[in-house]
Amino acid sequence: MARTKLAFSLFWRTFFLLTLLLVGGVFAWMQTFRALEVEPRAVQAAQQIAALVNLARTALQASDTINRVALIKTMAKQETVRLAPREPGDKWEAFEVDRFSRAIGAELRAQLGTDTVVASSVNKQPGLWVGFMIEKDPYWLQADSSRVGTLTWGTLGLWGGIALLASVFGSALIARAINRPLQELSFAASRIREGEFDSILDENTMTAEIRQVNMGFNRMARELAKVEEDRAVMLAGISHDLRTPLARLRLEAEMSVNDDEAKRNMASDIDQLDAIIDKFMDYARPGDVKLVPVHLSSLVDREMAAFRDTSQIRITARVAIDTKVLADEIELGRVLQNLFENARRYGRSTDTGIAKVVVTYARTGPWVILSVRDYGPGVDPAKLAQLTTPFFRGDAARTAATGAGLGLAIVDKAMQRMGGTFEAANAADGGLVCHLRLKKAP
Repeated sequence: MARTKLAFSLFWRTFFLLTLLLVGGVFAWMQTFRALEVEPRAVQAAQQIAALVNLARTALQASDTINRVALIKTMAKQETVRLAPREPGDKWEAFEVDRFSRAIGAELRAQLGTDTVVASSVNKQPGLWVGFMIEKDPYWLQADSSRVGTLTWGTLGLWGGIALLASVFGSALIARAINRPLQELSFAASRIREGEFDSILDENTMTAEIRQVNMGFNRMARELAKVEEDRAVMLAGISHDLRTPLARLRLEAEMSVNDDEAKRNMASDIDQLDAIIDKFMDYARPGDVKLVPVHLSSLVDREMAAFRDTSQIRITARVAIDTKVLADEIELGRVLQNLFENARRYGRSTDTGIAKVVVTYARTGPWVILSVRDYGPGVDPAKLAQLTTPFFRGDAARTAATGAGLGLAIVDKAMQRMGGTFEAANAADGGLVCHLRLKKAP
């Protein structure tokens, strides 16, 4: 079997590409935003801290020595702001360790003076500590460190998650809008392949390219419908015009030819011409079929009964009586007739000269596979794929009888009309086996 290539529908390809583009855009936006918001946020935080320091400095400067101590004690009781004298023995750690903290430190010095000290902890007490001078007296102001925090990864993740969800949803809507005209075109093309020419695509769509494609497709469908109608009329006329002189020839042969053998030969030739006309009509038959539950066993038995000459063909069927498939009973009957006739002509055993045919079945999921096998010489493997080509014949071993070369082509076309498939292969121990794949009836 040929290796099946992994393929995605156009919708999923468009969806994945749009999602990848939008996700990349969201990630780039987050990185850019995070980089650009550092300096404005640092300036804003530094201004808030500087305002606290200036407020504390003004309050201390306006107080005398006694009131200043009381003010410091009062502010020390606050949870967010604390004032304390700066002692020579205080141990502190630098606050400026990254880009954001360095920007805060630079802004504080610009507003409070170059002698300003910014620390992340003093005497192992964490916080944002700002050292400043009041009349040559050094002080510490401790502020809540949350005032100068950057955006956390949790916040960024939440924003990014919302943006990603919106991107995925938007990608699905865009991909669906882009691919809807193509889906409609694909569906209409599949209906034409099945012989239905009444599909009409929208010729008033806003997209100019799609509108032109739809107009061209509708025009093609109308032309194909006209060609199909003309072909049916032409073949019906040919059939009628040919059968009339054939009937006259048969009558004249019966009345004017005295030699019985010559009369039989002429009648055989006329029958063969009539059968060839039937094959042409079968192949050109319109594609309208009505699928209904069909009892497979009964249909096989009925078609077997038409091949009663055991000197040419012997058919054995092994199909369960409760097996039903969705098919057109008349079409499926023609399929079996063609397969049995093909085996009678080309599948005869080399030792007995009789075509032995075995009909079996198998159920696989929602399908029923009906197999028709002969024990003849088989077909050249290189020519198996061409067996369903109209007017093609296999090698000389399978072309001992004359015919139109349409039998298996009719089978393949009829199976497609019924939503099934037809496959032909050489059996391992000789002979040709044909598989009919049909939908299982409920």
